[in-house]
Amino acid sequence: QQEKEDLQGKLKLREHLSQTAGKSKATPAPSKNIDIEMKQLQCKLKNSNNEITEQSTTIKSLKNKVQEKEEWIRELQAKISRLERDLTVKRHLIEDLKSHLKASQENEKTSNETLESLERKVKALAEECSGKKTSIDSLKQRLNVSTKEKSQYEQMYHKVKDELEKKDLKLTKLESKMVETERAMTELETAASDQLHSLAKQSAEALETLQKKLLLTSEKVEEFKTFVKALSRELQHSIRELRTKIKKAKKMGKKACKNCLSQESVQLAASILNVSTTDLEEILDVEDEEETAKTKMEFEKDKEWLQHTQKLMEAQFPFASHLMDVILEKLNEKKKLLEEYSSLMKHTI
Repeated sequence: QQEKEDLQGKLKLREHLSQTAGKSKATPAPSKNIDIEMKQLQCKLKNSNNEITEQSTTIKSLKNKVQEKEEWIRELQAKISRLERDLTVKRHLIEDLKSHLKASQENEKTSNETLESLERKVKALAEECSGKKTSIDSLKQRLNVSTKEKSQYEQMYHKVKDELEKKDLKLTKLESKMVETERAMTELETAASDQLHSLAKQSAEALETLQKKLLLTSEKVEEFKTFVKALSRELQHSIRELRTKIKKAKKMGKKACKNCLSQESVQLAASILNVSTTDLEEILDVEDEEETAKTKMEFEKDKEWLQHTQKLMEAQFPFASHLMDVILEKLNEKKKLLEEYSSLMKHTI
């Protein structure tokens, strides 16, 4: 703009000089030189105007690119904040599931202890019933013996009346005692049967409640397994997306570098490395092949990681610490990839 202003001032001076020269009617040779200089200055003015318009268009395009990149960075930051929120929510869910598991395990222990105590009581009652049955059998045997004695006393009735009367009194006493004992035995049998029925009902109810609790715990464990599987898949998917974004950013950086490099700089690099330009391009292509091999290796590692998490889920208790270490390892990998991606984006910007 300053050059333009200078040129315009010079043009004005030249015009003024030409006007004064026309008035004074000077020689024609210097006026021709002035016209030539006027034309040169007008050409310079046109060139400077063209350069100014080109530079303004390039500035506008660069501003648009900067705005697009800033919007893209804002979107990425919003996505990162969303992912962090999802991670915190998932961690809280895992902690809640752990507390639920602990509570269910404690409930199982208490129910098992109550079942064992009930079984012991049932065994004790069964032993008592068997003992009472043996005592009843012994009483029956005694009754048989007493009836035999009674028959013997009846045969000897005529011989010994006094003894028979005494024996009769003893027999009546024994019979009354036997009736009382039989009544007591029947009462004991009825009480024992009632107790056994009530215990059987209680044990059946306790078993039903335990089965319901076991079903609930198994359903919760299945939900936890599906949650961990979904979380591991989401982690793997997000890491793959980050890797592809990093590769795209690297490719964009390489393309920008290639575009920035002129033919002279390529020839200079080839002369420094003591190779031809075609050899240098082949070396750059080999780096791309190494990148593809690296992506294959990363894909295989991700597969092995998923299989390892599934094996841990199917392993015996306790496996929570090992599973937590595996997931934390993947989260750290994701964190490193995010840092690498942010650094690449900063360099590209």
